[in-house]
Amino acid sequence: MGDRKVMLLTGASRGIGHATVKRFAAEGWRVITCSRQPFPEKCPWGGGREDHIQVDLADPADTINAVEVIRERLEGGKLHALVNNAGISPKGSNGERLNTLDTDLMTWGHVFHVNFFASIVLARGLMEELSAAHGAVVNVTSIAGSRVHPFAGAAYATSKAALKALTREMAHDFGPLGVRVNAIAPGEIETSILSPGTEKIVENLPLRRLGQPSEVADVIWFLCSDASSYVTGTEIEVNAGQHV
Repeated sequence: MGDRKVMLLTGASRGIGHATVKRFAAEGWRVITCSRQPFPEKCPWGGGREDHIQVDLADPADTINAVEVIRERLEGGKLHALVNNAGISPKGSNGERLNTLDTDLMTWGHVFHVNFFASIVLARGLMEELSAAHGAVVNVTSIAGSRVHPFAGAAYATSKAALKALTREMAHDFGPLGVRVNAIAPGEIETSILSPGTEKIVENLPLRRLGQPSEVADVIWFLCSDASSYVTGTEIEVNAGQHV
């Protein structure tokens, strides 16, 4: 089993993350998942308990400590893919969008630790394992990273914009190590994060429909596969033309 490719995925329990686990598992990869939640006995995703690491990405110390735990579980010292998919977008007490005037400093920090800082902490902590595998990193950004979105809050949007810039910086720095770093920016994908009123956005999309998590997982797969061996430092829009 030591020759199986290995992916580390944050935010695995639902939506895009869950679909990504299924896509890579179907290709024969071992998938190690990170989540705030303990491993669910009913096993809604991925492998067994030995392939799940409980970590609070909002806690820098916890994230740094998780790197050692992950390293111990990597057979042969190789990590072929890191997918930074975990993301949070807090709402107000009535479910309203939190803008720059409403978001308190603690919330900004919480969002940036999960959506931004955890990505570089994990990648830098595991850079030797990624390099040994000539691996790939995929950062999951968002359509909200490039424009004001009616539902995504300001902290979420700016963290995703920062993650896009981080992707460029990482591609520059990790490239000489043989590691490719790219991002995908999903639009309106049919997951539990969608807000009421999304159908109004969908009416104006060129493709006139919501995306499926599996369609996003396919693009993540492409960026981690040999089919994209000369692609790095880019962000692929996965949004039915919402950006045009």
